[in-house]
Amino acid sequence: MNQNQSGSKAYLFSIVLVAVLGGLLFGYDTAVISGAEKGLQAFFLGATDFTYTDAWHGFTCASALIGCIIGSAISGYLASNWGRKKSLIFAGVMFFISALGSMEPEFLFFEHGHADYPLLIAFNIYRVIGGVGVGLASAICPMYIAEVAPSNIRGTLVSWNQFAIIFGQLVVYMVNFMILGDHTNPVIESIGQGMSELVPGYDPWTVSTGWRYMFGSEAVPAGLFTILICFVPETPRYLVMAGQDSKALAVLTRINGEAEGRNILHEIKNTVTEKTEKMFTYGILVIFVGIMLSVFQQAVGINAVLYYAPRIFGDMGMTDPMVNTVVMGVVNILFTLVAIFTVEKWGRRPLLITGSIGMVPSSSLGATTCGLYEPIHGSAPDIAGQDVVNPIACILSAAMMLRYSFGMAAEADAIESAVNAVLDAGLRTADMMADGCTKVGCTAMGDAILERI
Repeated sequence: MNQNQSGSKAYLFSIVLVAVLGGLLFGYDTAVISGAEKGLQAFFLGATDFTYTDAWHGFTCASALIGCIIGSAISGYLASNWGRKKSLIFAGVMFFISALGSMEPEFLFFEHGHADYPLLIAFNIYRVIGGVGVGLASAICPMYIAEVAPSNIRGTLVSWNQFAIIFGQLVVYMVNFMILGDHTNPVIESIGQGMSELVPGYDPWTVSTGWRYMFGSEAVPAGLFTILICFVPETPRYLVMAGQDSKALAVLTRINGEAEGRNILHEIKNTVTEKTEKMFTYGILVIFVGIMLSVFQQAVGINAVLYYAPRIFGDMGMTDPMVNTVVMGVVNILFTLVAIFTVEKWGRRPLLITGSIGMVPSSSLGATTCGLYEPIHGSAPDIAGQDVVNPIACILSAAMMLRYSFGMAAEADAIESAVNAVLDAGLRTADMMADGCTKVGCTAMGDAILERI
């Protein structure tokens, strides 16, 4: 009776944790390649019917992303037509097939341990299948959590999914570390023209077996997730969309209590039936910023670190790259926890701004170069759209990027010389105007510089 009045937090957390396991698989699948890629490269370098180039290796390491695109593209269709629960079951099956197939790509069709071109294709197909699971999980897991969670803790519970992704990466780093054990990754050296070779004296176990165990280890959480997701309920929103109001109310009552469950059901029915909002009701800028945040997250190079962390740390001269990879995962976990425990208190926007600021330095540093070039001026909203802003600082920042990041001194000199020529000709924007000079707008100043490059 009490449960009908207040709902069951234990029930809510149990079904959310099952959905969160899908996020863990997301992180596990994307990061498993980091420990396995050297052994995998060494294995296919032994192929006799084709040349395993660096380009092939890059594609093989990233082939799961093809599946991610597919999975993300179909996630909306599956979630709407199959339901959130069945879609997650399908994602779990994809993860499981990918894990076993990547471990043993020779299954049924090829000779075990014989590297050749058809086997490479088969391996990549299995990785694409896993990527489909990643794409589905990335979209549907937070959708499921958001649709079952009460509004007052929705942000916190959805952030659990992000924590699970990062935790999954940490877990697989540790699993890979334990699988490698006393064995060593092979040493692979570049020989130029997009080619690499295996240095003699390598550990044969790592090349023949180690990478298989790393990929295969995903089958454990994938199988567990697939089984457990069968026992969670469908989301109330989808049940309402499917005309199953009584089932939706039963789920809502168990989570929130009977009275609150009926109120939430009424709200869901209103939002489901009223379709008067336009796509850009909140403005196209909101959509653009949301998309660009995801683009920015990838542009900082996080996937390169996820995929090649042991190789990167090894090239930096660190004695135990696998340990450093685990440490990186721990740091990632810590700051994810900060977000989880502050999202409801501080809000989404401040955390997004803070996180974006934190991503800037990583996208601005290289081994020997810099990459951050601030145009120095603010946005000047008081004069926006009036064609009076001075563009010179922004143009010169591009010259700095060419000179110091890309080593393109001649091109940088050309831009700087053009700017100086324009200034020598007496052209000035309003903020630089002086006696004897010609006042021009932002567009005219930019065109004048362009003409002199």
